[in-house]
Amino acid sequence: MWILYISLLLVALGTGGIRPCVVTFSADQLDMTKRGVASRKWNLFNWYSFCMGLASLSALTIVVYIQDYMGWGWGLGIPTIAMLISIIVFVLGSPLYKIVKPHGSPMVRLAQVVLAAVKKRKQALPQDHKLLYQNWELDAAISSEGRLLHTDQFKYVKS
Repeated sequence: MWILYISLLLVALGTGGIRPCVVTFSADQLDMTKRGVASRKWNLFNWYSFCMGLASLSALTIVVYIQDYMGWGWGLGIPTIAMLISIIVFVLGSPLYKIVKPHGSPMVRLAQVVLAAVKKRKQALPQDHKLLYQNWELDAAISSEGRLLHTDQFKYVKS
C-alpha cells in the first residue's frame, strides 16, 4: 500500500507543478506585439484545452483497449515511449525557447493591487484613460511586450 500512496503523491505533485506552468510558458513563446496578435487567428488556451481533452480521451479509450486486448505491457509501454519521445523533443528544442526570467515577488504585487483596490473603491474613474496610474519602471519587469489596454469589462456599475 505504501507504494500506491507514494505513487499517488508523486502524481499529485507532478500534475500540480506542471499544469499551471504549461500555458504560461507556451504564451511566453508567442509574439505579443500588436502586429503579432492581430495576425493570429487562433487562441493558445483553446488549443491547449483541446489537446489535453484529446490526450485524456485517447488514454481512456485507446490505451485501455490496448491493455484489455494486447496486455498490460503494451498498455503501459506505449505511453512510456510517448513520454520518452516528448522529453527528447523538449530537451532538443530547449535552446529555441524564449525564457522570461521572473522579477520581483508576485505576492507583493498582488498585495499592492488588493490594497490599492480597497483604498480607491469609491473613487470615480477619470474620463480620459491616460490619467490612470501607470508606473513604467515598476511594470517594465512584468510587461515585456507593452502595456495592458484599459477595459471596462470588470467595472462595477451601480444599478
